[in-house]
Amino acid sequence: PNMSHRKFRAPRHGSLGFLPRKRCKRGKGKVKTFPKDDTSEKCHLTAFMGYKAGMTHILREMDRVGSKSHKKEVVEAVTVIETPPMVVIGVVAYIRTPYGLRQIATVFAQHMSDAARRRFYKHWVGSKKKAFTKYAKAYESDEAKATREATFKKMAEHAHVIRVIAHTQINKLKLRQKKAHIMEIQLNGGTIADKVDFSREHLEKQIPVKQVFEGNEMIDVIGVTKGRGFKGVISRWHCKK
Repeated sequence: PNMSHRKFRAPRHGSLGFLPRKRCKRGKGKVKTFPKDDTSEKCHLTAFMGYKAGMTHILREMDRVGSKSHKKEVVEAVTVIETPPMVVIGVVAYIRTPYGLRQIATVFAQHMSDAARRRFYKHWVGSKKKAFTKYAKAYESDEAKATREATFKKMAEHAHVIRVIAHTQINKLKLRQKKAHIMEIQLNGGTIADKVDFSREHLEKQIPVKQVFEGNEMIDVIGVTKGRGFKGVISRWHCKK
């Protein structure tokens, strides 16, 4: 039968996955929603940060029933992402409110690399480089220890969501940039007390990508596409003239 839907006569152009098509505010992708928490699983991180190294192609067997290429070999473009281990430098706890998540407590690690501290400055070279120096000095004092213990106890008792603050090791890449990227990564699996213990154990420690993702796992990739300048509707959306 003849279907008179516009969907078939004039299908839409351009992927809706890349909306909104406008200049980005930040060159780093942002995780809008972390995976749903399952307390029966082991405690684990839910995200990781990497850098595009380049592209290549792979030859694979297509497994798509109904396609002409089914059971045939196809060549596909792939992107190579370099993922040096990330370093955990803090823990954040949130509670759920009718207006969304609200932060209740934060604990930072004693030692922080210069790459991460650069993130707190607009102009690192001209600064006094004082970020977190007083905090690190007072870290071992009895008062700081007591405060920290009380904060972790508060997290375990009241928090609904635990996230770690982690930074990339950008110095391990062949890039000009020295300033690390910092992000919050949600912990899923186990009880809240387990999550707090997990984050405490991993403070100042490196987390490799294989601890977060496994081979052949389906994952979401968040990034910012390359800008193509000021374009008209035809080359912007690839619709017909």
